[in-house]
Amino acid sequence: MSPRASVPGDKPHMEFAATFSVRPEARKAPLDVEIVVPVYNEAEHLEARIGELRRFLDDSFPFRSLVTVVDNGSTDATFAVASRLAAQVPGVAALHLNRKGRGHALRSAWSTSTAPVVAYMDVDLSTSLTALLPLVSPLLSGHRDVAIGTRLAKGARVVRGPKRELISRAYNRLVRVALRGRFSDAQCGFKALRREAALELLPLIEDDAWFFDTELLITAQRLGMRISETPVDWVDDPDSRVRVVRTAVDDLRGIWRLARHSSRLAATSPRASRQQVTSEQLLRFAGVGAISTMAYLVLFVSWRPLVGSLNANAVSLAICTLCNTAVHRELAQNLHGPALTPRFLSVSAGLFLVSLTMTTFGLLVGGPGAGSSLPVVLLVLTAANGVAAILRFAVLRAWIFRPRPLDVHGAP
Repeated sequence: MSPRASVPGDKPHMEFAATFSVRPEARKAPLDVEIVVPVYNEAEHLEARIGELRRFLDDSFPFRSLVTVVDNGSTDATFAVASRLAAQVPGVAALHLNRKGRGHALRSAWSTSTAPVVAYMDVDLSTSLTALLPLVSPLLSGHRDVAIGTRLAKGARVVRGPKRELISRAYNRLVRVALRGRFSDAQCGFKALRREAALELLPLIEDDAWFFDTELLITAQRLGMRISETPVDWVDDPDSRVRVVRTAVDDLRGIWRLARHSSRLAATSPRASRQQVTSEQLLRFAGVGAISTMAYLVLFVSWRPLVGSLNANAVSLAICTLCNTAVHRELAQNLHGPALTPRFLSVSAGLFLVSLTMTTFGLLVGGPGAGSSLPVVLLVLTAANGVAAILRFAVLRAWIFRPRPLDVHGAP
């Protein structure tokens, strides 16, 4: 590989100088997951921890995997140890960078990976390795674009001091308030992405240090990517190299920058532009509405001789409204989870009542009581349903279909 390389995009900060170990071919072999482990001055513990990770993958992980150790310009023998591991241990590769920065390490390794899923974890292995399989499974199946470990969601078990616990919770609360983050833990060192998602995100992320994680997730959220969360068991490493005060200041600057540019992606990203009403979206809603109206008319004609016009209208409308709203929910963007939420049911009921009022009014004004024939009655009902469909489109898209907070499985 050339000593100079760059990831997709033309930003100067995205360039990096890198030297692979003696086995760069390991990164080109058929893989399912490449796990990046950024390190800085970890010569003392590196061999034991990478050995533990590799043994777990060989014994308990069912997918083809590679561990890539990325040395962030260490001043000790870290890269020498990493190179020896890469030469001697199958399933390990090493990469040397000339400067520090976790984001820089991840950008450099992910952008050159050939694996369908790219991941990373901290070298201290604070996160239980048993969470790796549930982390990457929804990515390999194509159900999610980004997956993160969380120490702050229900089901997580965390061992750490009160100071770091308070800082972590305060920071994530700030991210939720200032940036409208819909994930519980921005900075957990345990994340994975589909490679296509990584290649789309990396050119848009400016930070190359600790704030990289938060910017990655906020950018993915703004692009409408599907994010899942996996609760993890996590034990604090007392030998952590994070400088809390400096990192906090840098993170605050990053939050301020992202808050100021909250709408930047809307004009530049094809994925983000899908948040706007498009002709394709209108056609989809119109198609569902047309099928629903036809089904309603068939049901109305079938039930009318048995129960009368008003009752037939109510029964047919109830059935079609439930089916119509459920289908619309599936077609909506950024929804990942069960449809029968309380909000979904309440809005469906409200829309049903509006449609029932309009169609009942149409029947009373232009129905049999006014001496109209069946074709005229059906025409009146079709017009009333058309007005109701326009209202349904507006309400569903503005309320039910808007992005909402994720639960620990990535569902709204």
